[in-house]
Amino acid sequence: MSFDDALVFLAGITGGALRVGVPFLFVSLGECLTEKSGRINLGLEGVLVFSAMAAFGASWLSGSAWVGVLAAALCGGLLATLHGLLCSLPRVNDVATGIALMLLGLGLAFYFGKPLIQPQAPQLPAIALGGWSSSPAVRAALQVNALVPLGLLLAVGMAWVFANTRAGLVLRMVGDSSQAARALGYPVAGVRIAATAAGGMIAGLGGASLTLFYPGSWNEGISSGQGLIAVALVIFARWSPLRCVMAALLFGGAGAMGPALQSVGIGWGYHLFNTLPYVLTLLILVLTCRPGAVIAGSPGELSAR
Repeated sequence: MSFDDALVFLAGITGGALRVGVPFLFVSLGECLTEKSGRINLGLEGVLVFSAMAAFGASWLSGSAWVGVLAAALCGGLLATLHGLLCSLPRVNDVATGIALMLLGLGLAFYFGKPLIQPQAPQLPAIALGGWSSSPAVRAALQVNALVPLGLLLAVGMAWVFANTRAGLVLRMVGDSSQAARALGYPVAGVRIAATAAGGMIAGLGGASLTLFYPGSWNEGISSGQGLIAVALVIFARWSPLRCVMAALLFGGAGAMGPALQSVGIGWGYHLFNTLPYVLTLLILVLTCRPGAVIAGSPGELSAR
């Protein structure tokens, strides 16, 4: 491999990590916020796909990609709010409700999204990080989603709120010990519903990035399980928003490995490299989810289940 090929490959991995990793980042941040309150939302795959459809449809109808982003956040928040309300009822299981929510979101997206398969919607602007290079391949590889800075700011903001504010303290208290929170007079159900709704809105931004930037179109198989993978990402990141950024980049880089190799003329094993995110997910679950073991950083209410 020549120096130019190596440069194109590295640019492809870097740019691919930022493109492919954006949905992972937003969904993992949304799930991190939800789980900090002591609730699991396995329905984020449905939230992601439904938000992706809503973003594309709103962008197509309005002519503005940013209207699509807003629609994605609102639809993700509405679907997650439904999950939060249902889970607040007596004897309702988070996991079972999350699976039902996932199926609901997928069904709604497929039903309402059928007219959107052919049209082209306005796309989000790209941030050019490759202006320093004279290589067209490098410049093309380093076109970054305009939502990336927002995701990074969200991660930093969430980490600061968790560690330095009263709201963050209450959220962590509810997630660690609901009995202690109730004893101090905090509405546990209300906090969890709010956290779940906000987490769904953040995850919805990941859906917008799918249909309004990369791959930039709507189809029924657009997610490929990224919403479910993001739940494993939160475990890998030890419920830290800043670590979610690194985990999303790692998974995004793994997903970009195949296309990056193709860009330098190496086609062997392309489909094999496309399985890397799923292999990493299985590896993380095998290494971390041991019976009877409490994972460091896990909210107490989740560990007690």
